[in-house]
Amino acid sequence: MSEQQITSSPAIEPAKRIDPLAVMVRFQSLIGLILVFAGGIIFSPRRHGVILFLQPDNIANIVRAVSETGIIAIGMTFVIITAGIDLSVGATLGLASVVTATLMVSGGFGLITTVLAVLLMGTCFGLVQGAISSKFRLEAFIVTLAGLQAARGLALVVSGNQYINISYGDGPGLAPPIFAILGGRLFGNVVPVATIVFLIFACVATLVLNTTRFGRYVYAVGGNERAARISGVPVSAIKIAVYAITGFASALAGIVHAGQFNFGSANDGTGYELTAIAAVVIGGTSLFGGSGSMVGTIAGTIMLGALANILQLNNITPAMQLLATAAIIVLAAVLQSLVRRREGLGR
Repeated sequence: MSEQQITSSPAIEPAKRIDPLAVMVRFQSLIGLILVFAGGIIFSPRRHGVILFLQPDNIANIVRAVSETGIIAIGMTFVIITAGIDLSVGATLGLASVVTATLMVSGGFGLITTVLAVLLMGTCFGLVQGAISSKFRLEAFIVTLAGLQAARGLALVVSGNQYINISYGDGPGLAPPIFAILGGRLFGNVVPVATIVFLIFACVATLVLNTTRFGRYVYAVGGNERAARISGVPVSAIKIAVYAITGFASALAGIVHAGQFNFGSANDGTGYELTAIAAVVIGGTSLFGGSGSMVGTIAGTIMLGALANILQLNNITPAMQLLATAAIIVLAAVLQSLVRRREGLGR
């Protein structure tokens, strides 16, 4: 082989090393879900040799219990991918549940009219927060914290600080009987209707995030806002839109909540914002923005629900449940930070 041939040969690039920590963080929600279910089987109480954790009724209770926070977490995923945050989602759920009950019981509204009005209200509430944050360049943390207080205040005004019970039937003061289906189960009384709503919403959100231009713009804004703006991405419009989505999701969760429990209360949804954020972070969505997935959020939501269920089956106090959840959130955030530092050093 001549010297010219040797010098013109393409250089062989070294094989790219796989970072085990990065792989673990990428699939942390699925790994965590598997570990939690394995722990549930090992530590579950048994009755007549039957593992209570794996009983169909118990599994149905898990997915029913996480449906509301799961719906909110799906909306929250859009916001966190853009490096934002929304603390008002739990309070918006409470407002939506109160308005849902009031419109049907006191206002005599029908099912479709009520649902459309409440979803529009939630979407507008989120849109206003997004617009204020974007147009005035205010931190989303501050704006949505104020939104939390505003939603709670509105819910108290509408409800008069009272539970609004929902009774079904025809006539004044009664809600349409079909609304009660949200508290029921389908397919042989196995699958909760609330879970079906959650899964349908999750599928739609997954398609939007992964297959549309809007979804690509969401990732672009979170990855590098300045570069996205230079590339022609309507950054302000995308930011406003993702908060409108969380408002819509919170209102949808509020409707489901009212249907499951047959009442509306201004205190409904307290703490849901933290659970939703936890599910998103545990699901692998970066708090720094630019990366995340709906599948991870779904897995993170179910993981938290399964963990809470295991602790309840073993009569662990709610305080310990909160501590366990907090520890998982911190661990997930630390792993994300370590991977981010490694990638920065690698460059």
